[in-house]
Amino acid sequence: MLKKLFLLIFLSESLFGLSQIPSISESTKFSIVTVDISTEVHTLYGHTALRVKDLTTNIDVVYNYGMFDFRTENFLLKFVKGDLQYYAAVYPYSDFEYGYKEENRSYYEQELNLSLTEKQELFNKLNNSVFTEDKFYTYKFIDRNCTTKVIDIVNSVLKDSPIKNTLHKEDSYRDILFDYQKNHFYLNLGINIIFGHRPDEQASVLFLPLDLMEVLKNTKHQGKLLAEKPINSFIAPKVDEPFHFFDSIYSLIVILSVFVIINKRWSNVIYFSLFGLIGMFFCLVGFYSLHREVLWNYNVLLFSPLYLALVYFLIKNKTIWVKKISLISLLLIACYVLYMFNKAHLIIVMPIILTTSIQLFRLYIKK
Repeated sequence: MLKKLFLLIFLSESLFGLSQIPSISESTKFSIVTVDISTEVHTLYGHTALRVKDLTTNIDVVYNYGMFDFRTENFLLKFVKGDLQYYAAVYPYSDFEYGYKEENRSYYEQELNLSLTEKQELFNKLNNSVFTEDKFYTYKFIDRNCTTKVIDIVNSVLKDSPIKNTLHKEDSYRDILFDYQKNHFYLNLGINIIFGHRPDEQASVLFLPLDLMEVLKNTKHQGKLLAEKPINSFIAPKVDEPFHFFDSIYSLIVILSVFVIINKRWSNVIYFSLFGLIGMFFCLVGFYSLHREVLWNYNVLLFSPLYLALVYFLIKNKTIWVKKISLISLLLIACYVLYMFNKAHLIIVMPIILTTSIQLFRLYIKK
């Protein structure tokens, strides 16, 4: 299926690019298309694209800024580092429509109220963004994604740059994302502990598709609404996501309880080795990655690389050093809890905080 999709995109780009680009007319419609969220991991945040339709010239295409190639050399390393190249593509709207119906995802369309001059300029910029080197861009989770790219290109042809973030005045990026991820516990936990300080900032960037759709309902350009009300192009049947014990906080509590109950040297070695390696990974990613979201990760106060030294002294049976590192680690956790007091993810890391504190306190008082 994926190979067929890439072939369709390649053919549509080639045919569209080599043929004469048709003129824009008053009847040409430009719409922002918003794809709703779903239950699969890759569908949690939705998607944004831009549709151009003119039945008089048989144009009906989608400009999509969320394309990437899994075959990219060192794909995973580039994604982690933050220099993975995404690209823009144009292809028939029918293919776009078919793909999201297959995924059982609702999508909505908001027609833009533009003058003929604005339509022509936007059309030129859209084609320039697809058929030149400008098609490639470095993906950033918050600052440069499918939604921000559509906002930027639409704002660039409107003198007043009307699309602005008018939502989440009191919320951080982490607060906003937390609700999207809440039904996937371990994904939510993983994202929140690998994220550093940036997601705790006030959410000034409009970066999520459903938020853009909401903002467009009240956005005005030259005294009138920029976009029409959303039209429900396709409403997917609701699928209730069943409760999964193994993807819940309860399974984490059970696993951590095992370490508390056993409380042997070998179990402590395993526990603190794992958490120490996680902390070391956070530190290395902070130096290696270009993603602003993972910089200055205060979660290393909980997942401390110091635990690796603790493990070493546990194995060597150096009681004095075990006590010293345990005490330092307890103080770091206390600082962490104070800093985390108003953070959205405090509740999901609480079992880890309690378990680690219990184990460290036991090591500290052990004779």
